[in-house]
Amino acid sequence: MYSVSYCAAVHGIEGCMIQVEADVSEGLPGFSLVGFLSSEVKEARERVQIGMKNAGFSFPPKKITINLSPADIRKGGTGYDLAIAVSVLTAFGYFPQEFIKNIVFIGELSLEGRVQAVHGVLPRVYTAYENGMKYCVVPKENAQEAGIVKGIGVIGISSLSELVLMLQKGELCAMPVSSDCGRKEEVLDFGDVNGQKTVRRAIEVSVAGMHNLLMIGPPGSGKTMLAKRIPGIMPELSFEEQMEISKIYSVAGMLSAGQPFVKRRPFREPHHTITQKALIGGGHLPKPGEVSLASGGVLFLDELAEFQRQTIEVLRQPLEEGYVTVSRMDGNYRFPAKCQLVAAMNPCRCGFYPDRKKCSCTGVQIKGYLNKISQPMLDRMDICAETVPLSYQDFHNEGKRQKGSSVNEPSAVIRQRVVKAKEIQDIRYQKEEIFHNAQLTPSLLEKYCVLEKEAQEYLREAFCKLEFSARAYHKILKVSRTVADLAGKDKIERVHVAEAVCYRMLDKKYWGNKCEQTF
Repeated sequence: MYSVSYCAAVHGIEGCMIQVEADVSEGLPGFSLVGFLSSEVKEARERVQIGMKNAGFSFPPKKITINLSPADIRKGGTGYDLAIAVSVLTAFGYFPQEFIKNIVFIGELSLEGRVQAVHGVLPRVYTAYENGMKYCVVPKENAQEAGIVKGIGVIGISSLSELVLMLQKGELCAMPVSSDCGRKEEVLDFGDVNGQKTVRRAIEVSVAGMHNLLMIGPPGSGKTMLAKRIPGIMPELSFEEQMEISKIYSVAGMLSAGQPFVKRRPFREPHHTITQKALIGGGHLPKPGEVSLASGGVLFLDELAEFQRQTIEVLRQPLEEGYVTVSRMDGNYRFPAKCQLVAAMNPCRCGFYPDRKKCSCTGVQIKGYLNKISQPMLDRMDICAETVPLSYQDFHNEGKRQKGSSVNEPSAVIRQRVVKAKEIQDIRYQKEEIFHNAQLTPSLLEKYCVLEKEAQEYLREAFCKLEFSARAYHKILKVSRTVADLAGKDKIERVHVAEAVCYRMLDKKYWGNKCEQTF
């Protein structure tokens, strides 16, 4: 007796259809699983046998062979249990093969015969939809997450006996899924931030072009407060972006019945004690790290200089390429890393340099603290902005919101300008494979970053005097393009280049030769 059911594997954040074949024949009783399986999949033999028995289904003493095809793809996790049980039951004649030919089964089977939730349901269901399947049977806890995929019926079950009853009757009823899913999270507003007009402008430019941003300044000047308000001025996620981010969170096991889908841009702020593997992703069974969980949103590294230098350095390649590749013996796993890096740090260990009235650090201590950030990493920060200590007037007079006043501009107003700049980029790059100015390649820079004559002369003079690297030069062009977009200009003017150059002066101030001479 032969039968086949269908499941799906997850490789990175993408799914792959798996055919679960069962052969029941006479011979020495046994239960064999083959097909390049991990240890947890091999353990399905005991889970399925005992689960079927406790659910009330007989298990005749036959020779049973289960093959998970294709055999050259490694199968990991416990999501294959349900498909294996269905394939065996079909071979035993509990229901016809025709009843399950267009159904994908996902779920872990307990010893009691209950179907338990698993990770990575969303990419599996999406793969089933792409392969023309009509239904997808998942654990009831994963039903809301699976129901996000339109065009395929989702059936949530809680036990194996419940599923068998449905299949025997031939009554498969897809569950209705609420469209209003996800937690309501408070969005912090820039209207709460007093002062720091220069940094607020730098943040607006960085968000409009998805440029990496470094904020440096004394403690208590508002760096963290400003960073946490960045998602509130970012454009809304498209459905494709929501789906990609939700796949990442599904594979990481971070979706739940309360939040089955990611609708807002992520904001991740790992502690400075984080390991390289947790930041970049990996593990025995590769999982996405913080840089991938922040994809489409913000990765905020507070107290940047307190991170291990080797940990920061692993971000260099993902920031340039927009993805992370984790290599293992059984294959390569690719995770998106299309995030905006926002970092904040103090200028020295005590935090008050260059104010020598407050700073008690020696020149060697200051230099050693700043040198925890390498020059290649600094070159990847498109914009550097300095926060300054706030005065009493910033809180007492200028901090008050007044009707018609430009002080404490709210996030909604800033966001309107950012969205307009993003729309300009969408139109400009509709025939390219990029979406933001920060993604411009050297060849595309020549095509889309057209400078006026005065702007060219200014940039040439700045490049020669300030001795910028080639990467810093390209970053200035990209930021200039964004500044021009915010101003609604097609060509890049001198004032746009000047603003972009100013955002590169801060690393010269603290890490340049002039800084070293003041130690």
